[in-house]
Amino acid sequence: MLVMANKQNASSAVTDSRKNRAPGSPQVDRRAQARHQSANMEDYLESMWTLAGQHGCTTVTRLSDALGVSKPSVTAAIARLAGEGLVNHEKYGSVTLTARGRVVADDVWRRHQALRVFLMGVLGVSRDTAEEDACKLEHHLSPVTSERLGRFVEFAFGGQSERPGWLEDFAATLGDLDKGPDSSGVTNRG
Repeated sequence: MLVMANKQNASSAVTDSRKNRAPGSPQVDRRAQARHQSANMEDYLESMWTLAGQHGCTTVTRLSDALGVSKPSVTAAIARLAGEGLVNHEKYGSVTLTARGRVVADDVWRRHQALRVFLMGVLGVSRDTAEEDACKLEHHLSPVTSERLGRFVEFAFGGQSERPGWLEDFAATLGDLDKGPDSSGVTNRG
């Protein structure tokens, strides 16, 4: 998917969603209510969210280019999302997220960012692998796991651009994985 944030922005984005909120607050429930879309529809919403951040709104052509799908496919997806009250679309014009669509798109984007930061910052996988894996995994996290992952990323990085010492120690143990099987038979598949 489209990603605009670096590690620091992603951990800040995870933090912003929890400001002025007590642990176990309704945020998890709100996100759980937002999750009724297929992975494909979530990808459309996330792309609209990202493109709207770049351009103020988006179009069928921009979505088609960003997702690498045909314009008729985008139009069909937009019609479905509009029918569910998640987007507004002017024929041959702009596509915008509704308030409800923004909740869903923001939830998908936050899951993606938390996963990407975790995969790169904790597990040390490459940016390309982290992006690919985050795109796959973001659709399968429960609201509780998503919230806890976001909190872990914030705890571990706290808006810093570098790994804390304890994560550097862990990262040092991963060096052998790049060379293939270790004594336990585990290989790096990233």
